[in-house]
Amino acid sequence: MSLEGPKKDGSRQDSKQVKRFDSIPWGTMPEHRELYYRELLSSKEAAEIGLMVSNVWRERIEPGGAVLPHTHDVAEIIHFTEGEVRALLGEEWTECSPGDTLIVPDGVIHSVENRGDTPSQQVSIFVPVLPDNDGFETYMANGGAT
Repeated sequence: MSLEGPKKDGSRQDSKQVKRFDSIPWGTMPEHRELYYRELLSSKEAAEIGLMVSNVWRERIEPGGAVLPHTHDVAEIIHFTEGEVRALLGEEWTECSPGDTLIVPDGVIHSVENRGDTPSQQVSIFVPVLPDNDGFETYMANGGAT
């Protein structure tokens, strides 16, 4: 017995899967310091199941590393899962711990710094604010200088 509901076109959801965490490679972001990410859900995969999400990432910031100040043309939800970090939201820095969530509207400058002795981890969900789902653009503040 199938409990899957039909897609809008009447067909079955055929994009279901289990992604094993260890099978997703860590990517790097050279414009930031010691930031690594695993793409848990791409915009293409989201569109296949009818979600309006640009990307979902699991991110790791090494001690002393940082997501440098930047903005997006999408909103971002950042949920901290490990470590102690300092986060910039607009013009205000705040300390964040595991379980805290940062809500970043599109166009708002933000940053995350790992000031601890162990890696920090977070889940970032990028949500379009326009009716398209073609990924997103990042604009580095101050020309990306470290």
